[in-house]
Amino acid sequence: MKVRIRTIQLLSFLWVAFFCLPSKAQPTIKKRAPFNIGERLTFDSKVLNEERALNIYLPNGYDKASEKKYPVIYLLDGSKDEDFIHIAGLVQFGSFSWINMIPETIVVGIENVDRKRDFTFPSENTLDREEFPTSGGSAKFIAFISEELQPLIQKTYNVSEEKTIISQSLGGLLASEILHKKPALFNNYIIVSPSVWWDDNSILKMEPTMDSSKKIYVAGGTEGPAMQTGAVNLYYKLREVYKDNGEVYYDFLKERDHGDALHLAVYNAFEKLFVATKE
Repeated sequence: MKVRIRTIQLLSFLWVAFFCLPSKAQPTIKKRAPFNIGERLTFDSKVLNEERALNIYLPNGYDKASEKKYPVIYLLDGSKDEDFIHIAGLVQFGSFSWINMIPETIVVGIENVDRKRDFTFPSENTLDREEFPTSGGSAKFIAFISEELQPLIQKTYNVSEEKTIISQSLGGLLASEILHKKPALFNNYIIVSPSVWWDDNSILKMEPTMDSSKKIYVAGGTEGPAMQTGAVNLYYKLREVYKDNGEVYYDFLKERDHGDALHLAVYNAFEKLFVATKE
């Protein structure tokens, strides 16, 4: 009986030992390290009287000491848990040499503090003011872009004169306002699902300030009558304004809604607005 018990114990030991042995199919991790695609900058804005943060995507091989200059995309809603990572991924993909859809480009993701404040101009609509009590600060935010943000990027990185803004929803409203009031801030405007309904569609009544030639892309998905009609009307207005001095495109993304239109729209915009140059 004792012999049998010892035999069972030995077999149990060998069974455990066998399965605890290191396996070639399960390598040991040698090192873990952060995986970075750029930089994060924080600074105090005098215009906005608060600390602001930027997420920066830098193309592979970017070297401050080099003379090579890069175009810049300014991305609203640009924090890591908003649109920065997937848009930076599109930029990287589009600039691969075997894709060659866009040139290598720096992406500046602008993190939000209060997007309802920063992306809206004052509204005369009572419901707008009730639902967005902090709204109406876009003039300051546009000054922030012009007087602080763009000069900071120009000073810090090797950038060319080519500047693009990517925007969605209330951000699309802000980009539309910039295009009407300060169009020289950007060469290219990507405006997705713009909140044209704000202040009873008053953006459609604004007199635009003409500037040099622009490339403009407007898109929207299946988002309800107010959103869809607003985007279409904005497109027709801008097409008329820039019919002799620019390119204006529109996409209706039928299979997309307000939540998922941006990614596909930006991809389509890259194909239409940019021409990468082979080196």
